[in-house]
Order: sequence, then C-alpha cells, then structure tokens
Amino acid sequence: MNQKNLGGYTTINAFVAAKLRRFENTEHTFRALFELMFSEKENVLYERSEGYRLIRTTYGEAEREILLRAATLKARLPALAENAVVGIHMENSLSWIELFWAVLLCGWRPLLMNLRLDDQTLAQALSDSEAQAVLSDGRQFAVPTLMEREISCADAPLEPGTTGTEIFVMSSGTSSSLKLCAYGAEEFYWQIHDSCDIIRNCRQIKKHCDGSLKLLTFLPFYHVFGLTAMYIWFAFFSRTFVQLNDFAPQTILNTVRRHRVTHIFAVPLFWQRVYEQAMKKIAERGEETVKKFRKGMEIAGKIGDIPVLGKLFSTIAFREIRAQMFGDSIRFLISGGSEISEEILTFFNAIGYHIANGYGMSEIGITSVELSPKKRLRNSALVGKPFSSVQYRLTEEGELQVCGKTSAKYIIENGKIRPRDGWFATRDLAACENGHYRILGRQDDLVVSPSGENLNPCRIEPQFDLPGVKGVCLVGVREDSGVKPVLLASVGRGITAQRRTELHQALSQRASELQLQGQIWKIALISDDLLLPQEFKLNRRRLARDYASGALSELTDRSCEEAAVRDPGAISASIRAMFAAALDRPEEEIADTADFFRDLGGTSLDYFAVVSRMQEEFGMTFPAAGEQSLSTVRQFSQFIEAVHDYGH
Repeated sequence: MNQKNLGGYTTINAFVAAKLRRFENTEHTFRALFELMFSEKENVLYERSEGYRLIRTTYGEAEREILLRAATLKARLPALAENAVVGIHMENSLSWIELFWAVLLCGWRPLLMNLRLDDQTLAQALSDSEAQAVLSDGRQFAVPTLMEREISCADAPLEPGTTGTEIFVMSSGTSSSLKLCAYGAEEFYWQIHDSCDIIRNCRQIKKHCDGSLKLLTFLPFYHVFGLTAMYIWFAFFSRTFVQLNDFAPQTILNTVRRHRVTHIFAVPLFWQRVYEQAMKKIAERGEETVKKFRKGMEIAGKIGDIPVLGKLFSTIAFREIRAQMFGDSIRFLISGGSEISEEILTFFNAIGYHIANGYGMSEIGITSVELSPKKRLRNSALVGKPFSSVQYRLTEEGELQVCGKTSAKYIIENGKIRPRDGWFATRDLAACENGHYRILGRQDDLVVSPSGENLNPCRIEPQFDLPGVKGVCLVGVREDSGVKPVLLASVGRGITAQRRTELHQALSQRASELQLQGQIWKIALISDDLLLPQEFKLNRRRLARDYASGALSELTDRSCEEAAVRDPGAISASIRAMFAAALDRPEEEIADTADFFRDLGGTSLDYFAVVSRMQEEFGMTFPAAGEQSLSTVRQFSQFIEAVHDYGH
C-alpha cells in the first residue's frame, strides 16, 4: 500500500488514531468534519465506469467542485436564511456527495429524501421540516426545485462562513408514521469514534486489495445505514467509493470485478438473491457438483474456525464459486436493515468471504456489528456487542432499548419535536447471548393467536420455505371479531386450480407439523409479490392493510380457472417484460423471435434470473438447458400455453 493513502503514516491503525485525534481537538462541527474528510487530497474519492473508461475523482478535485457548487447555490437561492432546510432528492452519485456538502457549507441543513417513499410522504417530510428548496435529479416539488444538471460551478469558490448544524434522515417508511431524525456533527463524531473501535478490533474490515479499499455504492446515501456505515465511516478515512450504475445482477458482478471492490454493505434481500443465484448455478451443473458442494460445506463447517486451515480450505475448495460471483478482491461484507437467515450467512462465510451482521435504526444510527473472527458466531445472525459510545438493555418483555451518543438529537414526528432523552425504545425484540445480541423480530409485528399466544412472524415465516412458494408473511388482519392471524403466501399468477390446491395443502401440512394449525386463522394464497419495487424488507403493516381492503389478489379455484383461459398475448407481454428487466433494454426492442443470447446479448446469469422469475410467475418448472431450446419470447410462451392448455 502506498504511504500517500495513509496520510504519511506507515500503518492503518496509526493513521486512524491520528485522524480521530485531529477531530477530537476541534469543536466537532461539520466544517471541521469536511476539512478533515478532504485532507488527503490525492486519494481517490470516487470511481465510475463510462464505457471502457474508468473515471476517477480525487478528494482534492471533489473539494474544489463542492466549493464552486456551494457558491452557485448561494447565488441561485439568495433568499434562504441561515439554517434553512434544503431537501436532496437524488440517487447515489458523485453529485450527491458534492451537493450534500455544498448545502452544509452554505449554512443550510440538508434533508436526505428517501426515494423509496411516495409523493404524499415526501410532501409531508418537506412540510414537517419546513424545507425551503429541493435539489433534485428529476422530480419537481411544491417548493423551489433546482435540478442537479442546472447547478453548474461558479467562477469562484464560496468564501468560508457559517456551516449548517444538522442533517435530517428520514425513516424507512415501514412504521406507522414518518420520522425525521436530526443529527449534528457531534453525533457523527461519535459514529466515527465507534468506527475506529471497529478498525482496532477487527482485522478483516481494514484489509485492502492492491493497496486500495473500495466500497460499492449499493446502499443509498440518504438511508442511515448508507450514510453512516458506508459514506461517513469510510470517507472520513479517505477511502474510495465505486459507482453502481444500476441494480441488474450482471451490472453488480461486472462492477465489483472491474473496479476490484473490497467492501459491500447491503440489506438481507440483496444477499438472499445473490445466494439463490449461486445455488441455482450449482444445481445447473448437475448432481455430482451439488454433492461436492455439500461435502465442501460440511467440511468448512467443521474446520472453519481452525486458524489458517479453515481459511485455506475455503480459499481452495470454493475458488470457482467465488470467481462466478464477486471474485477475490472482496475483503468485508455487512448485512443490515432487517433479519438475515443463518443459512445465507453460513454460505458466504464458508466459501471464503467474510460477512457480518449489523444493527441500527434511523433514530439511533449504527450501534453494533458482529466483529468476531469466529464463523460460528457470525453465522448465527448475531448483531454483536454495542459500540463503546452505546449501551443496550432489555426490558422484561424482551424489548431492546438503546442509550448512546450516536442517537439523533431529536425526532420530528407528526409535526412535533421529540428531543433525545435517555433510553430509546426500539420496539425490536432481542436476546443477549454472552454479551452478543440477537434480534428476534419486531414487537409491533407480533400477532396474537386465538389461544392468546404471541406469534412472532420472524420466527415462523422461514419455516414455510416450500417449493413453489415465493414467500410468506404472517400478519394480523382486523375482522369484526378482532385481529386474526393470516399467513399470506405469494405464488405465481399462472398456476392452475390443481396446483393452488397442492400448494395450500403443503402449507397446511407444514402448519400442522409446526403445531400452528389452530393458531393461524387462515392461509391465503396471493399472486402479488410481498415486496413492492421500492421496498427492501417486508412491510407487514401495509400487507395486512392491503389484504383487509381487498387490494391483494387472493387466488381461488375460480380465479385460477379464469386465468387458464386468458389471452395468450398477455403471456407474451409478461415474458417480454421479464426479458427487458433482465437485459436492461426497452420492451419494444425485444421481438417475439429474438434469441435471448445471440440477438439480445444475454448471459447465462441473466437467463437463470429470467427463468427463475417465470417459474415463480407461472408456477411451473422449465426444462434445463439442452433438453428443450427455450430462448425466445415465442418459445417460452408456446411452452407455457402447452403445459397449461391455455384457451381450451
């Protein structure tokens, strides 16, 4: 590693300790944070691909752009007073970083707008925060809105002046009401202080590849996880961020490999999809490959925590699997934001990657990560011990409460300000195991059964992982006689009445095996996806509300029979949309006879993703490659029509 990457220091620990001391000796303002964050001017802040070119921007270059953009904002918004709130409604980009700091250096307070939330909720956020303007990459708002492309650089940089005092982070939208969480530079000082503890206590997280440490910009910067654990933690130590242009599976893999990404922080849904794709590719290789993989996993489970030997075995035994995934540049992975299964953690840790589970909330920041070098602990979905600036405690009911210096200064909810005051009730259920914490689910999600027993969806739902069922969600649906437990099972839209009956029987059988048959009032098969496109975790409140209102499409024998005589053209349209999504191409460019590989440029990974989606959508299995040629919209449509005998 070049010394210039470490501010002249020869070790990472010395560099980290010295830079934290420099922050400690300031008044903990955003101006001080900015100056320290951009002090290693030759280090690369941002990398992105533009065709075959790699575009790199240094911290020094970005600093100059920020000061020039700040001067432009001052000129374009002259009426804004000191500490005015300015919304930022943009996807991750170098411009997001530049405008985030430009707003603060203008003396204003940025409101980080959650792009996953609907227009009404965003309008409420602007109203509750009394925002005076918005910086946007496309959407117009009721307050004055400046488009990012219009905010060019001024002729001269902004002169130093008053700096904004707060940043507003929006809650994720899964709770009953919107929360705006205000953080000052003092809270970010303690978050950085905690990250230094992580670096000292975890050798793996500070490892570089070819002298560089690079984070994939997967999580949105406007989310507390992306803002703190990704951007603030690593930008303070002048590491590099790699632009992710879109979320297509092949784009992610290509970006990681091409840029030699070392760190990826993501939500459980991402790791689940990567895991599922890897398992499908293994299955496609045949039974012998599956047997070898299972044997390898068994050995890795036995020797995984034996120093040197466990790591050496994983490196050699699973080299091919890693090559087809992220490659060997990866050094550290983190999951956070919701529950992740032990099965997925075990897979990633066994094949030679290092994945850890973390915990945090919009209201309290990031408060713990499982830092143990032992795979056994990381695989068990623990979220670690609280950071040094944070305390955890459990109530008699098992609710986790948090007290710490990283928590929001205050929260705006329903237009009212609630200051930080002692212990924060997270509403998460947890358990402490030898000082390490495990999240057991949300107290708000508990459903009372007819016998009066509390049913925990997070403990129950994973046990209904059955073939043909895309996912399940246990919700409490309000009826005239009270709230009743309903198990929503998402299945394909095109299934037959017989297949619906088979799936319902399989779910009922599993409920009986789990001694839940008398506890769950109803098992409802629906054709809708459980997650909306903008969601990254189950929103049980929304699903319960949608089911009660009839907004979800519940499958019955009659609805399946009616679907069996639908227009075959609708099938082709659905398949074409799946092709377009997988290939990131407009639907109008995909002809019925265009070959997925030869004409459309699809890869095997893209193909597996499409086939998987169709299996879920139509509730049927498609032939393996080589058995029957299915590579066009027409071929898939004809196969589906023949199996279901549509139109007869």
